[in-house]
Amino acid sequence: KLGDDGAMKLLRRHDAIVREALGQHDGREVKHTGDGIMASFPLASSAIDAAIAIQQGVAAAPVEFRVRIGLNAGEPVVEESDLFGTAVQLARRVCDKAEAGTILVTDVVRQLAAGKGCLFSDQGVEPLKGFDDPVRLYQVRWQEGQVG
Repeated sequence: KLGDDGAMKLLRRHDAIVREALGQHDGREVKHTGDGIMASFPLASSAIDAAIAIQQGVAAAPVEFRVRIGLNAGEPVVEESDLFGTAVQLARRVCDKAEAGTILVTDVVRQLAAGKGCLFSDQGVEPLKGFDDPVRLYQVRWQEGQVG
C-alpha cells in the first residue's frame, strides 16, 4: 500500500536499524533476504542484545513498522560466505512463529544466555514445519529504556 518508492524507503530504514545493531553487538550480516537480514553472532547474548536494539530502533522510527525476530544457535553449514543447514532452517521457522514486534528464541539460545541478564517468557512447545519434534520457544522480554 506504500507503493514501490515508499516500500523501498521503509526497507532502507529497516536495513539501517539492523546494520547499526549488528555493528554494535558483533553481528555479521550473512545476506539480505529481500524483506529482512540474516545475521550471525559469536555469542547468544550478543544476538539477543542486537535483537532488542533492533526492536527499540524500529519502535523509535519516524515511520511506523514492526519486525519479527527469531533466534537459534547451532552449527550451520558454511559455504563461501553463506550459512545453511538445520540450525539456519530452525531460526527461520522460529522467526515465522514470532509476532510483529517480538523476539522469539529456542531453548538453546535461552540456555546459552543464562546469567547475562536476559529475561524470557515461556511460549510453550510449538510444532515447526520440517521438524519432527516440537520446539520449546521463549519470548525475550525487555524493559523500556533497556539498552540492547
